[in-house]
Amino acid sequence: MKKHHHHHYNHHHRHPTSTTTSFFIFSLLLHLHIQPSTSDPSDEACLTQLYASFQDPTHSLKNWTQPNFANPCNGFDSHLQGATCNNGRIFRLSLSSLSLSGTISPSLSKCTNLQTLDLSSNSLSGEIPSELKDLSNLAILNLSGNRLSGQIPPSLYLCAYLNVIDLHRNRLVGPIPQQLGLLVRLNTFDVSFNKLSGMIPPSIGNRSGNMPRFNATSFQGNKDLYGYPLEPYKNKGLSLMAIVGIGLGSGLLSLIVSFTVVCIWLKVSEQKMAAAEEGKISHHMPDY
Repeated sequence: MKKHHHHHYNHHHRHPTSTTTSFFIFSLLLHLHIQPSTSDPSDEACLTQLYASFQDPTHSLKNWTQPNFANPCNGFDSHLQGATCNNGRIFRLSLSSLSLSGTISPSLSKCTNLQTLDLSSNSLSGEIPSELKDLSNLAILNLSGNRLSGQIPPSLYLCAYLNVIDLHRNRLVGPIPQQLGLLVRLNTFDVSFNKLSGMIPPSIGNRSGNMPRFNATSFQGNKDLYGYPLEPYKNKGLSLMAIVGIGLGSGLLSLIVSFTVVCIWLKVSEQKMAAAEEGKISHHMPDY
């Protein structure tokens, strides 16, 4: 009876343990089975359309293929060259110096976990998509050394975590958006060697408090850009005044010359007339 009781006790205590273990193993296997096949549809659409907007003449992005877009992440690594993942999402795209041409797809905004975007030193053209404003985690934006045209999107100020904006050596036109002064984390800003015009917003050029003060190298090489830390507006105005001054001066000089010539001519004429009159008078006077 005692033996039977002991057997019953062991059976009673072993049963829930084995059930719990079995359930745990089953859950683990299920989790492991599901985990690799999960992918984010936003990232897939982002990468597919981004690659479609690129031209890759040197085949630098060999492994950028449709199957890899469907499941781009493997832990922190990615199946795609130049991509880094975090928690199953695209976290960084570093595609610098790959001879890429084409444009930047607005669908890049679907990679909503993107923190670093580096497409520098390629031959990309077209405009900077205003849709980049949807990359709410973006901290580093480097599009330098391309052929990008159009204006700098003012909506970039909505990427509140931006601390690097590097757009130097492109073909960007128009003013520097004042709204970019609202980016309180911005500590690197370079728009040199573009075709920008207008006044540098004081909120960027002349920052105060703990915000970094960008120097002239951030703005140089833009013929029609002025304001601190470049030459102030009045110096720009002086060149215009100099042109007006030269024009007025040369006009005034020609007027003085003309006036002098007329005066001399009148004086000569007057002297000739006086001499003639004197001749006439002496001719009519009787001899004594």
